[in-house]
Amino acid sequence: MFNPVDSKTNFPKLEESILGLWKSQNVFQRSVEARKEGPRFVFFEGPPFANGSPGIHHVLARAFKDIIVRYKVMKGFYVPRIAGWDTHGLPIELEMEKQLGFSGKNQIEKYGIEEFNKRCRENVFSYVKEWDSLTERIAYWVDLEHAYKTMDNTYIESVWWALKKMWDKGFIYQGYRVTPHCPRCGTSLSSHEVALGYKDDTEDPSVYIKFRVVKGLPDRLAKEEPVFLLAWTTTPWTLPGNTALAVAPEAKYAVVEVDGEYIILADALREPAGLGEYKVAARVKGSELVGVQYEPLYTQIDIRYSQGDKPAYRVIEGDFVSMDEGTGIVHIAPAYGEIDFAVGEKEGLPLVHAVELDGTVTTNLVTGFTPRALEYIQKSEVPVMFGPARRKIDLPGAGKFVKDADKDILNDLKSRGLLLRSETIKHTYPFCWRCESPLLYYAKETWHIKTTAVKERLLSGNEEINWYPEHIKYGRFGDWLENNVDWALSRERYWGTPLPVWRCQSCGAFECIGGMDDLKKKKGFSGFKEPLDLHRPFVDELTFNCSKCKGEMRRVPEVIDCWFDAGAMPFAQFHYPFQNETLLEDGRFPADYICEAIDQTRGWFYSLHAISTLLFDRPCYKNVICLGLILDAKGEKMSKRKGNVVWPWEVINQYGADPLRWYLFTATSPGNQRQFDAKQVQEVSRRFLATLWNVYSFFITYANIDRFTPGKGAKIAPSELDRWIISELNQLIADVDGGLDGYNPTEAGRKIEAFVDDLSNWYVRRSRRRFWKSESDADKLAAYTTLYECLVALTKLLAPFTPFLAEVLYQNLVVAAFPDAPDSVHLADFPVADKAKIDKKLSADTRLAMKVCSLGRAARSQAGIKVRQPLAHLVVSLAGSGERKVLERLKPQILEELNVKELKFVDSEAELAKPGYEVVSEGGHSVAISKEIPPELVAEGVAREIVRRLQTMRRSAGFDIADHIVTYYQGDDYIKRVMADFADYIKQETLSRELAEGVPEEDAFTERHNLSGHDISLGVKRLA
Repeated sequence: MFNPVDSKTNFPKLEESILGLWKSQNVFQRSVEARKEGPRFVFFEGPPFANGSPGIHHVLARAFKDIIVRYKVMKGFYVPRIAGWDTHGLPIELEMEKQLGFSGKNQIEKYGIEEFNKRCRENVFSYVKEWDSLTERIAYWVDLEHAYKTMDNTYIESVWWALKKMWDKGFIYQGYRVTPHCPRCGTSLSSHEVALGYKDDTEDPSVYIKFRVVKGLPDRLAKEEPVFLLAWTTTPWTLPGNTALAVAPEAKYAVVEVDGEYIILADALREPAGLGEYKVAARVKGSELVGVQYEPLYTQIDIRYSQGDKPAYRVIEGDFVSMDEGTGIVHIAPAYGEIDFAVGEKEGLPLVHAVELDGTVTTNLVTGFTPRALEYIQKSEVPVMFGPARRKIDLPGAGKFVKDADKDILNDLKSRGLLLRSETIKHTYPFCWRCESPLLYYAKETWHIKTTAVKERLLSGNEEINWYPEHIKYGRFGDWLENNVDWALSRERYWGTPLPVWRCQSCGAFECIGGMDDLKKKKGFSGFKEPLDLHRPFVDELTFNCSKCKGEMRRVPEVIDCWFDAGAMPFAQFHYPFQNETLLEDGRFPADYICEAIDQTRGWFYSLHAISTLLFDRPCYKNVICLGLILDAKGEKMSKRKGNVVWPWEVINQYGADPLRWYLFTATSPGNQRQFDAKQVQEVSRRFLATLWNVYSFFITYANIDRFTPGKGAKIAPSELDRWIISELNQLIADVDGGLDGYNPTEAGRKIEAFVDDLSNWYVRRSRRRFWKSESDADKLAAYTTLYECLVALTKLLAPFTPFLAEVLYQNLVVAAFPDAPDSVHLADFPVADKAKIDKKLSADTRLAMKVCSLGRAARSQAGIKVRQPLAHLVVSLAGSGERKVLERLKPQILEELNVKELKFVDSEAELAKPGYEVVSEGGHSVAISKEIPPELVAEGVAREIVRRLQTMRRSAGFDIADHIVTYYQGDDYIKRVMADFADYIKQETLSRELAEGVPEEDAFTERHNLSGHDISLGVKRLA
């Protein structure tokens, strides 16, 4: 006997009970250990931050991680998986600043780095209990007890080892370069961090600025009136930093006469600049403008360093000048743009820093040259008239944040007649990925990893990785690698892995340290205190003697990008190479599988790939599922500000984790952007999980009535219907196995969904009478055995998808019946398809019958005739010559399914076009039903309606399925005749021992109905 089950279930309650079972029986740990002798499957868990609540996107990622590793375990693989936590960086620091009421670095340093970092450490795991609870509740099985933490000394030491290896290979350097800089956080950011913070439709100024020519125009362009070069910019705050203008040498430029002065711009861009209607006085190639000198916008910043032929404030040529927008003349500010900086180095242009690191317009101007620019000047033997210096200056908007100062700068230029036109533009702009401040591209000294040195190996390594979806390989990720820039490694912050570089205070020599033993061996080592903490400020106190001059070596102040921490997890979690020295050889590297959202192509996916390539010259992972972003039901990005964030607990508490998981797997392919709608979770629960539960409940109910015992009894003789569903089952097993092996859970899940629909709406419905009949013959045994086999296989197929439901079914169907079986479905093996039982012809034949029935139901629906109303015949026109024989063989199933008395065939669809017929066609197949129903069939239809009402009344009265009853009825002569003519049918279908005409007994359950215009009173009473 199986444990009885209700026809309806509450998934959240059911899942809570299973959590207790798993915990008490230690199923997760046992599932890992049971496969220890099997082949290893390596999975890397990316570390999230635990200082905020997990969101629905975390459930999405964890579901797709879990399904693959569960599947691999059931396939016999040894899959240990360890959780991890990202504990450093801006996400932690900014949260602590918020709690302390700080708005910048000055307040942190006044508060004290030691105390600030202490608070950061305490805050790191403020939400870890919520994370752990959600992880357990969604059945994401990962070792939380031994989770790695990026702030641990052992982890930091492994990161130091990695950086020392890169240092020794010449991959780490300090350089004066333009890097993305967050003025709020006061630190550089890496290109992959920048990629996480772009915002579309950012509004900025769109302004056209006039630069007055002072020298160098071709004679034919010389005018007595003022001549201006017209440049366009969306960042007015960079204009004080201008030291050159760039033109396209091959492009055509126009000299336009405007209100008594002349303006030069690209001929093709006169119209967008608003000068299309003005007279063109001359045209000239861009190359003829090269060398033209102009007056600085701010004469107090004039830093012409040469009296020679290449001063600042001149026109240069640039292959980057576009004719798509602007004026064809690009304003160059080497301090504030990557291209500008590169051009400045090439052309020997000076730098003008008119903005402080906090993003405010300065009152202390910094001017000078990059090392390459200075080298250029010296080699050219050009007398340097102005070197690096800082001086007081009064600029428009001084003291204001640059975006706020734009207005002051433009008002000043307008007052001096240098602003031709001012508009606004909406474009894409980078913001800090953590604090959402607008980023500035800012020239300063930073530490970098020379990833460009291994660009070709990064690209060739990508060839070895399988991406799902495949287009990511050469699209988003491949493009990122193709346009690789050196990794901005250092951060001018506090709570992070300290950059392990020490600098001599006397001679300026640098030395990189690869671990604490290296450090302790240094001559003059001092400052060490127990307990060891490798964070600031303690690590800053560790000093030693310079090997070159005996001076004091002190650590540089920077910490490193927390994305480097995350990308080092494959080895740092194991304290490699200080421990686990065989990590690279014993099968724990590289990963067979990783999974995160698409934004990680520029985040964790990249950092893993780059670090592995730099250190080991090999890819870090073999297979990646890259998930699309998850939006709200309207397709909008979720945010707390909008109030459209979906909290996982609300969905789980209402619908359950399995319905949520199933929805995430099957709603759309993993790589697609998805719109999350909780109502759809309810819908998949109703459409699929409830359907499966109904089949399971149906089986348990009737199997218990007939005392069916699986695995016992004579060898069965399956019917054609049985053979068909077993064929479909084995094909399903092969398909799901292939889908999961190919990292396509969506397709695999949809195959299961389609099978369950066939199982419920064809096999079970076509087999109901086999289960209902009173005699326990071989046919009934075959039906039970077949349905049992299907359900048991489904529990195992579903285990990676819906682990709770699979366990519930398995415990009742298998564990209760077979004490020697594994005591959890998650300890069982994945099913293996028996290909000998796959009958493709039988499958095709049955599909044809199902299609004809589908068309027949559609014809009934169009005609407004219920399926319970019998019809005289169904007329069919077929596409293939052999199809008639197929339908003749399957005729009993078709007639019963469509409730028709006869199946007829015609040679063409045209023969179906008769008055009184309803015709439906699809793909060369057509069916027709007659809308004229003879009286005897109308009466049979009424009898079927009576049966349906009585069955509903049985349920409403709380009767068991096997209870026998007395049925009472009252009605007119027509009703009495129907009850008499169809008495046997009504008794059999409703388990009525007697059909009693007259008033029901007092304790009977009664209802009144009107059937086809006839009133009827019905009563049911359970027999003792």
